[in-house]
Amino acid sequence: MTIEAIGCCGAYCGTCKELKAGTCKGCKFGYITGERDIDKARCKMKACCIKKHYNTCADCQDFLSCPVISEFYSKNGYKYKKYKQALEYIRDNGYASFLKIADSWNGAYGKYK
Repeated sequence: MTIEAIGCCGAYCGTCKELKAGTCKGCKFGYITGERDIDKARCKMKACCIKKHYNTCADCQDFLSCPVISEFYSKNGYKYKKYKQALEYIRDNGYASFLKIADSWNGAYGKYK
């Protein structure tokens, strides 16, 4: 898959059956090209990331201090910790390395080898 399959938050949509089947538009598809109106997106993280032309929030210089990111990752749930781990991995190792690992996952997050 491509970088567009990585959600702004770090979720990996590349393994999503609905996205592959064409029944889901994914987190970023359509917004990047302007086919979908980013101003109507409910996700604050996505709106900020796409408006700034970042691939993910990992590209943002304010990643560690951003209140939108902090609020998102402070939610209860294992997946939020895994999404944050994904962006931290991308910041440390780059997108190519992340995609190589993520393509072997069965879901939106997984283990790092």
